[in-house]
Amino acid sequence: MNGFSSKAIHGVSLKKDIHGALRFPVYETAAFEVGTARDMELVFEGKKAAHAYSRITNPTVEDFEQKIRLLSEAFGVVAVSSGMAAITETIITLAEAGSNIVTSPFLFGNTISLFKTTLKRWGLEVRHADMTDISSLDKIIDEHTRLVFAEVITNPQLEVADFSKISAVAAGRNVPVVLDGTLTTPALFRSKDAGIAVEIISSTKYMSGGATSIGGVIIDNGVFDWRKNPSLAADAVKIGPGAFIMRLRREIHRNLGSCLSPHSAWLQSLGLETLALRIDKSSANALAVARFLESHANVRNVNYPGLSSSRFHATAKRQFNGKFSGLLTFELKSKDECFRLMDSLVMIRRATNINDNKTLVLHPASTIFADYPPSERARMQVNERLIRLSVGIEDVEDIIDDIRQGLDKL
Repeated sequence: MNGFSSKAIHGVSLKKDIHGALRFPVYETAAFEVGTARDMELVFEGKKAAHAYSRITNPTVEDFEQKIRLLSEAFGVVAVSSGMAAITETIITLAEAGSNIVTSPFLFGNTISLFKTTLKRWGLEVRHADMTDISSLDKIIDEHTRLVFAEVITNPQLEVADFSKISAVAAGRNVPVVLDGTLTTPALFRSKDAGIAVEIISSTKYMSGGATSIGGVIIDNGVFDWRKNPSLAADAVKIGPGAFIMRLRREIHRNLGSCLSPHSAWLQSLGLETLALRIDKSSANALAVARFLESHANVRNVNYPGLSSSRFHATAKRQFNGKFSGLLTFELKSKDECFRLMDSLVMIRRATNINDNKTLVLHPASTIFADYPPSERARMQVNERLIRLSVGIEDVEDIIDDIRQGLDKL
């Protein structure tokens, strides 16, 4: 069983349901009874595998984690309550006060806020490098750098860096690369093959199967020697390759309490079964919509890595096997035109999310980047003429017809 969808559907369950259910049950319970007092002691010492409390581990969540591990061929996976929780737990596991992380200036608005506001108060320095300029990245890393953080396709700039090159530079400086792979998932991009140490995914998006639930996953690809990370070095000497997952699971994740609910894990396991189908359809639809937008007189600019006009096209095509995910942006003449177009759409929904099965439209400057002043938004290439479109899996002719009728009214 080598195919992605076959693995997603059948998987390899750690435990079989006693009734032979074809879908792993939802264990909606807070606590689990352990056989003896001695067994309970061993469980809490980490010397015996068993579930004791769902904030730490749960059978339904564990089943979801194992499916992700199988699909990504990773060393270990921890599922959490959201994509932002996944980023937070990873940073806290790998960095400490007085250290720094190196990242792109182009990040999701909440990620920027987490790094530059929330974690800055705890003594974390954030440095910015052009991820498409390897020499820039190499110069900014120093002995206090704990990780390089990047997005697989930046949102909404749609920049695509060469992650094999980034990983090679970081490895030469004994620093792991942490990648937000939300827009590709393991269905489009094998981050392990590119040398990515940890992949973070907001499973709310493509994985959930239609915006059914909020969640996130942290994937340890097993390619980084954690003895090289000062925060984990002592643990790595004692327990080896499992140092990151062990620290994450038994300290950071347990203490922060950002646990994924069993029901959300069950829904997202179901979503995995159609992930490849949906992301293929979304990618194909997005390319067709982008080509249409390029041809319309009222559209000033279209940005999508699948277009040959994108300066990231060749890199994206090579890394993502000729598919480019479902997010694109385009510019109109003014903010007023953006709002008028959005209000005229009939089938396409005005909402924030990515891959809801439905096509969603958003004005980034007034929504997910609303907290930033105009000068900061300009630096992040988020202007008031920009519209973000998350292309769904409807019939592409209907998506295009809805956009056309809106554009023709401008």
